[in-house]
Amino acid sequence: MKHLKTVFSYLLIIAAGIAIGTLAPRVPQWLKGDYTEGNYAAYFPNPNIKVVMYGTETCPYCAKARDYLRERGIAFADYDVQKSPAAREAFGKLDGKGVPLILIGNRRIDGFMAPVYDDALKNAGIVPQTVAQAR
Repeated sequence: MKHLKTVFSYLLIIAAGIAIGTLAPRVPQWLKGDYTEGNYAAYFPNPNIKVVMYGTETCPYCAKARDYLRERGIAFADYDVQKSPAAREAFGKLDGKGVPLILIGNRRIDGFMAPVYDDALKNAGIVPQTVAQAR
């Protein structure tokens, strides 16, 4: 019986260690907000473009972000970080870790999150067309 308690204690300690090791690296991501605010004016190619996307051709979430913007008739600058050294450099200055990285007005959004894009567009004063109007 004493050995069974000892084995169970060790298994419990190992399970707790695995759980902590698996979950701890994800905590900062859970605590981070959906977007970061800042002055991103230097990344917009001209005053008429208020949306910039850094992505790749092969990323499925980048494709979703492009479709989202096009369906709403949003003018945006699309930079491929794999093909363009200038895009890769700008992406690095933004401390980009993954794609898509979207700049909408004064907000930086990492990843594809349609509701967050909707809110950022509204905040930037960009009125999207309905899907029917954009076609």
